[in-house]
Amino acid sequence: MLLHHHFVRIAKQFENKMAINDRTTGKNVSYGKALIASLILADKFKEYDEGFIGIMIPTSAGCVLSILGALMSGRVPVMINYSMGAEKNCKYAQEKCAFKTIIASKTLVEKLNCPRMQGMVFIEDIMDNVSILDKIKAALRAKLPIERLLKKINFGDEDDNAVILFTSGSEKDPKAVQLTHRNLSANLVGISQAFDLSSKDIFLANLPFFHVFGLTANLWLPLYYGMTIVTYANPLDFKNICDIIREEKVTFVVGTPIFMWGYLRKSEPGDFASCRIMLTGADTTPDSLREEFLHKHRITLLEGYGCTETSPVISVNSHTNNRPGSVGLPLANVKVRVENYETGEECGVGEIGKILVKGDNVMKGYFDDFEATTLSIRHGWYDTGDMGYQDSDGYLWHVGRLKRFMKIGGEMVSLIRVENVLNHLLPDDISCCIVEVPDSMRGAKIIAAVTKKIDEKAVLKKMAKELPNFALPKNFVIFEELPKMGSGKLDFRRITDMVRDSLRK
Repeated sequence: MLLHHHFVRIAKQFENKMAINDRTTGKNVSYGKALIASLILADKFKEYDEGFIGIMIPTSAGCVLSILGALMSGRVPVMINYSMGAEKNCKYAQEKCAFKTIIASKTLVEKLNCPRMQGMVFIEDIMDNVSILDKIKAALRAKLPIERLLKKINFGDEDDNAVILFTSGSEKDPKAVQLTHRNLSANLVGISQAFDLSSKDIFLANLPFFHVFGLTANLWLPLYYGMTIVTYANPLDFKNICDIIREEKVTFVVGTPIFMWGYLRKSEPGDFASCRIMLTGADTTPDSLREEFLHKHRITLLEGYGCTETSPVISVNSHTNNRPGSVGLPLANVKVRVENYETGEECGVGEIGKILVKGDNVMKGYFDDFEATTLSIRHGWYDTGDMGYQDSDGYLWHVGRLKRFMKIGGEMVSLIRVENVLNHLLPDDISCCIVEVPDSMRGAKIIAAVTKKIDEKAVLKKMAKELPNFALPKNFVIFEELPKMGSGKLDFRRITDMVRDSLRK
């Protein structure tokens, strides 16, 4: 089923229920009003070119309704990453996907000091020009029986694009990922089979919708099941978010480990008493984070795994099936294969190899990039580029990106493994990242980027108890701060460039 058609059915079923509680603007939007507003926006968006339409609005009722309106109008939303280089990312998206119009938030553009781009239209101006007649027409359509109403909005196929999202670009230029209605719907169904979801749930939505984690988990998942979404635009406002969770009695929270650390440190016992599910993803969850959450809040922090190209969830831990340290069991409608990175043979239990995924959640492909698509998807299997293994019970264990492995003396060394060992030895106020740089003697060497000066000899001595000598960092480089992506993950590409530039000096 098309996602916007499913929303219409849900909106008619829960007409008087609150759909969006926007804690940034103070607006409350019922499902009935959300349907009317999205129909109004659909009409307004029809004034612009067909095909793709950019959206650059922070997590809010306005962004939710704009995405719905775009789909109802027959446009495909292209989500613009405004967290790092909004102007550059607008131009990149327009050039890559060949479109002009970007629906943007004037408040956001001013806050970012981003110039008004060619083709940029402000959502505030659109809403200011909504007439009484526009509202009456949309309200009358919203009252139509479901099947008649569906005929008045865009119809299509489940394999039509529902969104264009860009990969993080942490290792190379971002790719435009085409996710279809079938892709996203399959993932929503798979997630619901892992968790006991209910329309009674109240879902915190504070992740940006230009990341797949936010788009699927914070927007489509709650809308798909008729939940109330509590939106807040800044996931880094840790104290305020803890207050929001307590005040709104939120039951479902997702976030990256970095965000969860912030919530943990700024929360008081009892703040998360209403939460029945707190789920982390997008990066490895440290044991210490799980332990401290359990100690302070008596909450078992669950971990999942996925990527943009898989809509995103591949596997997840749940309260009924939880193996801390793993990234959980594959969703019921997702197949996982771990294969040897050199031979292509399927790995045995506990044997590390490349993680491949097959299922309806796997993307259509990269837009206008046939080569990258064919390199990533072979015989229906998507190559995640990640390394991991499955244990005897089927739990998946993620051990890092293939690109974050290097071969030294014929041995594969996981930079993530080295990073984890170092992290355990550093104080909480010091961050680190392990990178590989060229070396004229060895071909490559391991360098540690850290945010404060440390006793290198003492740290290396302790690391040597857990790692072979060839896996130890050859140098430590100090930076005041390690750059992060908008998702909260370390920007491995930029850090590597910083380290290489530092060593050239």
